[in-house]
Amino acid sequence: MGESVATQAERIASDFLHEEIKTSYQIIGKGIVNQVFVVETKSRKVVVRMNDSAAFPSYVKEKWCIEQAAAIGIPGPEVLTIGVIDETAYMIQAFVEGDNGVDSTALKTDVWRQLGKYAKLIHSIPVKGYGENLIDPVHGEFHSPSHAGSDGSWLGYVQYNINSLTENDRLIELGVINHTKSQRVRKLFENLKKERFRFGLNHGDFSLKNTIINQSGQVILLDWGNAEVRTVPHGDMIWLMRCQMLDGNPNTEEFKAFQDGYGISAENLADMRHLQLLSAFDNLRWAIDRNPDLIESYAAFAKKVVDMMMD
Repeated sequence: MGESVATQAERIASDFLHEEIKTSYQIIGKGIVNQVFVVETKSRKVVVRMNDSAAFPSYVKEKWCIEQAAAIGIPGPEVLTIGVIDETAYMIQAFVEGDNGVDSTALKTDVWRQLGKYAKLIHSIPVKGYGENLIDPVHGEFHSPSHAGSDGSWLGYVQYNINSLTENDRLIELGVINHTKSQRVRKLFENLKKERFRFGLNHGDFSLKNTIINQSGQVILLDWGNAEVRTVPHGDMIWLMRCQMLDGNPNTEEFKAFQDGYGISAENLADMRHLQLLSAFDNLRWAIDRNPDLIESYAAFAKKVVDMMMD
């Protein structure tokens, strides 16, 4: 199967570049969603990312995000083209010379500080709507699909999680909360409905593996597949707080560097705990409905957030 995928990547690149392929190799271990190949001709070197055809809207979103970020000074790989062929969605990017952030000898805190600066810039990109799907690239409008119990809006998202706090809540059965804590959580979530939030573009996956450090030390930002319009600066901060709690990456010093780069205080982070709880509960309810294999790990994390806030 690897050979056939590699051959397909070469064919896609050759058809676009109109050149014979000299060599190609797969990038392993830096992503879990796409098949990624580096393809080289006599005069060009490109990256071909592939997925099934359903991923094409995500490539449209990534291309838009990379271009918007570049316009405000955030370096990323140039997107040469996107398309669909033989039920395979693809994106061809210019190859970026440098080391992946995980492997780079650059000081990790310096990279995280730069990512904090990038995050603040990203949050200033003009967008409309709410959610993870880019439905209008011309006007930068995003949309969140509705589902049972939610109309897809921010308030619908909050209200869905309030309505799910019932006497027979699966989260009680899983040991995440008890009936008393359920009532306390309900009050916290009701208060969120009264707060006025600013909504902006979130990268959604800040990490060292999503960076390239070039020879001059410039940090190049990759992989916008999880980008979405959510509350800012909360969305990206909550993601990093989750990563830190799960595996300590970024570590305390690196996370502090990200905060410094962004210009946000520890007090501001403390105010985000209620939103972190909301996110943890919503993710767990998604797993219960859509991906039972993740229930155990998501329940463990949700309980960790509950215990951190309420004990």
